[in-house]
Amino acid sequence: MDIDKNKATLILPDKEIQLTVLTDNMGDKSIDITALRKETGFITYDPGFVNTGSCMSSICYVNGEEGILRYRGYDIEDLVEHCDFVEVAHLLVKGELPNLEERHLYAEMLNRHSLLHVDMRNFFRDFPQDAHPMSILSAMVASLSAFYPEIADVDPEENVDLTVSRLLSKMRTIAAFSYRQMNGLDFVDPSYKFSYCENFLNMMFRTSVNAYVPDPLHVKALNTLLILHADHEQNCSTSAVRLVASSDANLYASVAAGCCALWGNKHGGANQEVMLMLMQIYNEGLTIDEVIKKAKDKDDPFRLSGFGHRIYKTYDPRAKIAKRLCQQIIETEGTLDPLLKIAMQLEEVALSDPYFIERNLYPNVDFYTGIIFHAMGIPESMFTVLFAMGRLPGWIAHWLEWRHDPYQKIGRPRQVYSGPHVRKVSPLEDR
Repeated sequence: MDIDKNKATLILPDKEIQLTVLTDNMGDKSIDITALRKETGFITYDPGFVNTGSCMSSICYVNGEEGILRYRGYDIEDLVEHCDFVEVAHLLVKGELPNLEERHLYAEMLNRHSLLHVDMRNFFRDFPQDAHPMSILSAMVASLSAFYPEIADVDPEENVDLTVSRLLSKMRTIAAFSYRQMNGLDFVDPSYKFSYCENFLNMMFRTSVNAYVPDPLHVKALNTLLILHADHEQNCSTSAVRLVASSDANLYASVAAGCCALWGNKHGGANQEVMLMLMQIYNEGLTIDEVIKKAKDKDDPFRLSGFGHRIYKTYDPRAKIAKRLCQQIIETEGTLDPLLKIAMQLEEVALSDPYFIERNLYPNVDFYTGIIFHAMGIPESMFTVLFAMGRLPGWIAHWLEWRHDPYQKIGRPRQVYSGPHVRKVSPLEDR
């Protein structure tokens, strides 16, 4: 991190102060305001913290103007083309891509720790069958700290490695078991015979009367989508993980907080909203022209889900990859169900409509991932669960990074108070 020779001058009503300018490794500049309140009594007002850098991080780089996404310096296209999810998880958690031996050992380790404590299995059956899988996922991740607590007499770093390994491997099992519980099916244990993604699909779809064999294309699709979701800088759920971690909470508690943040429709639930929108269009018998008209009408409550992105002002690089994958799956499946047909028609019209082009409302990654998961036979309620599986290595990497941050502080944002002035409490009989 470089310190710019130039200073930023802040002019206040009664004084001027010089603020340090920082230049990151990609040349982007920021103003250091860590001493602002101490020196001036002022704070900054930044709803949503969209202009505030809460930390220094080496994990992920996003440039929304140029459509760039990199994990530890590697372009997302390059990683999807040459790596599987296990390799990308190793990159995010360990800092480097594994060699052949490291890749084998890492995959073996993830299988070794994939079984759940027998008492945890009983917890699943206590959830209502219609419980949302995200409610199960977040609760079960938090409960891992009860079954696998920190061990005081073990080397802290060794203990952290063990905890990370357990979470990476067991969360996949928890996700699959939540699907089985939702569908009233017996649980299927992970198997050493399968890869990370094959194991997950097998645990979801295998039954005693179904000799399930993971479809190679579906395995490829799952690997790709998990990689695309593995990290995305300081988003809502990652910020939640780091904020909870700043209280010195353990990894399980911090990641459970990330799961809860991801659950919202404006974050991880967005791809589920896409499918609900497509169902609405189909059920109401709307034409594509009618949908586009409704989307443009400010007074119409209808919202076009899956278009535009808060960060990307050009085409989302993840969406480009997901689109190619989506086309490949649809072509391979041979038949196009009504919802997928609507989605393809909607995409075609939106990409050529000046209204959407001028506003940078391109189809985003959520638009395509929802379609892909649907084509794979995965229900809408599981979409966010799979998002969480993909984002897990990123959450872990940020938790680890915070642990070693020499500038770490407990998160404590300030506020601009908008309540009443000083008031006096009247006796109860006088109120």
